[in-house]
Amino acid sequence: MPTSDPMEGQFVRLERLCAEDHAALLYRSFVDDEKVWDYLPYGPFSSASQYHRWVRDHADLQDPHFYAIKNLRSGNWEGVASYLRISPVAGSIEVGHINFSPALQQTPAATEAMYLMMAWAFEAGYRRYEWKCNALNVKSRRSAQRLGFSYEGVFRQAAVVKGRNRDTAWFAVIDAEWPALKEAYSAWLSPGNFDTNGQQRESLGDMTRLVRVSEDPAAVRRR
Repeated sequence: MPTSDPMEGQFVRLERLCAEDHAALLYRSFVDDEKVWDYLPYGPFSSASQYHRWVRDHADLQDPHFYAIKNLRSGNWEGVASYLRISPVAGSIEVGHINFSPALQQTPAATEAMYLMMAWAFEAGYRRYEWKCNALNVKSRRSAQRLGFSYEGVFRQAAVVKGRNRDTAWFAVIDAEWPALKEAYSAWLSPGNFDTNGQQRESLGDMTRLVRVSEDPAAVRRR
């Protein structure tokens, strides 16, 4: 099972979510953009105290197992993610409840947070690492593919969330693919992959393309 040990890289630090340590600071990062809650089963929250109560009620759960994400460049707590549907016997674990503030989105820190969580899972002996999202959430589907997850299909009418039907798109990485993906992440996160303006020289999606065994047709950008 996941532990309470922090995970830290060059851009980001993940700590076990704690209401007293993180809730107010995370709420400040989320408050200006209610769209970050669109595809989550909770939120938006009308006040910092309301969000604090939600974090207090969920932070100590073992499944989902939540982390707060600190951007080491800005020094701010800017995101949340969790492990869930944790099955050590089957060797399967999912990453989800991903909520990145606008400041964290599309940054090396965001990518590294996902890398650190994936790395822990495979190094702990898991065989399968899953990503699931609302099928309407094309942004999440593109992110999964960029990060090296292979598309496995859509489960129709899988749930009802906030009173609306949810078809669920499934993606996964398996342990046999991890060594190649680890090399791709290491190459993408290396300082040499960024120019003096912080722009990537090579995209992670291009690096992971050879590892993915299937492509998501909804994730293909229209030209």
